[in-house]
Amino acid sequence: MIHEQVNETPGQDLDLDRMPGHWLLARMGKKVLRPGGIELTTQMLDALQISPDDAVVELAPGLGVTARMAIAAQPASYVAIERDESAAAATSKYLRPGSDRCVRGSAHDTGLEDGSATVLYGEAMLTMQTAAQKKAILQEVFRVLKPGGRYGIHELALTPGELADEIKAEIMCELSSVIHVGARPLTMPEWRDALIHPGFEIVDGATAPMHLLEPARVLRDEGFPGMMRIAFNVARTPAARRRILAMRSVFRKYGKHLCAIMLVARKPAY
Repeated sequence: MIHEQVNETPGQDLDLDRMPGHWLLARMGKKVLRPGGIELTTQMLDALQISPDDAVVELAPGLGVTARMAIAAQPASYVAIERDESAAAATSKYLRPGSDRCVRGSAHDTGLEDGSATVLYGEAMLTMQTAAQKKAILQEVFRVLKPGGRYGIHELALTPGELADEIKAEIMCELSSVIHVGARPLTMPEWRDALIHPGFEIVDGATAPMHLLEPARVLRDEGFPGMMRIAFNVARTPAARRRILAMRSVFRKYGKHLCAIMLVARKPAY
């Protein structure tokens, strides 16, 4: 039935008033949880050019939406690094026996061998990390990728590039308060610098409006049946409705300073 609520989502043991915003949305039936929607994810995957020769690694696959898209390109192997047990179980449903696996681990300490991946990507996870954590994760990515390997990110960004520090702090504080997860987005130049610092070369990029909770984006991302399922679940769950409206209010309040960014970089082939 289209109004069936998602039964197995990460954070399901938490009270709705305390649950991280992305898992609350998943609990209501939302499957696409990336700031730029399915379109920016598709652009990232197109730029990564996954082929049957590639060893692909995804950091924090969440519900496995992008995992399925990457696996559809028939890479030689796919490895998911996921620390949440429920998310790992969700992604594992889509893996090919013998070719793919889901490893319980963290993005800054994957346990993978040096140079074991040709393509590596992560979405909507670096935004939640501190500056030190971002640096550690990017260094780990650089280590795991083979020379010439490609790395893609899809994250929340602040705009314009010269946005005042006090406005940045205000946005981060309000975002964190409504999504119940530390939100630390960077400006577009800062995201580029973060990738360049460990040694990556930027080869592609794009942006999209931060319209995660706008009806037109939800319709494009989820389809009409999915949108109706979400609407039904939200309507019958007052606590979720209050929180989702609060999130959308903050997204709209700072709409001119928020966007989604996709970058694809290459590890030098030397």
